Amino acid sequence: MCRNIRTLFNFEPPATEAEIHDAALQFVRKLSGFHTPAKANQAAFDEAVADVARAASHLIGSLTTSAKPRDREVEKARARAKSALRFAPRP
Repeated sequence: MCRNIRTLFNFEPPATEAEIHDAALQFVRKLSGFHTPAKANQAAFDEAVADVARAASHLIGSLTTSAKPRDREVEKARARAKSALRFAPRP
């Protein structure tokens, strides 16, 4: 759906509230079609972001797994390598 929304569950260190909020903001932007809503829609937009962030926090806090937590730095390095291959200049 959105390339900017990343998996937040099962990482060490755990996802911060700011990361969850940012993911919720991206989700609401995608659903609404607004990057920045009009003043008339700002309250509804902000409420939706808060609701999605609250639901995401609850979900992440409720999930369990026996898998070893992923390391954020390792995942970032993988993403950078994948991006470098994807956007490498072609001969």
